[in-house]
Amino acid sequence: VQLVESGGGLVQAGRSLRVSCAASGIFSINTMGWYRQAPGKRRELVARITSGGSANYADSVKGRFTISRDNANNTMYLQMNSLKPEDTAVYYCHADGRSKWYERSRDYWGQGARVTVSS
Repeated sequence: VQLVESGGGLVQAGRSLRVSCAASGIFSINTMGWYRQAPGKRRELVARITSGGSANYADSVKGRFTISRDNANNTMYLQMNSLKPEDTAVYYCHADGRSKWYERSRDYWGQGARVTVSS
């Protein structure tokens, strides 16, 4: 199973950026989510979305970030608008899923995409 993030980069405050996560080698996915970890801080949940499309967000990003997923292609997105310097972090893709139909669900993580917001 592989989760591969893309779309990170350097952006000015107030601008937008979209990060993507593509899952491969996975049989089924339940919940997917985005987490982030800023330097010197603990990893925190940004947003997550169920297979049915129900989403929830951290208070710090509500109204600015939108999570979505394409179940047919095992892909998830995070549209980030009105970015702030405090959004600077490595963004990690997470999936709760199974690699085989007979296996139990487990956690999978991507390698991370760095997002830097300059003031």
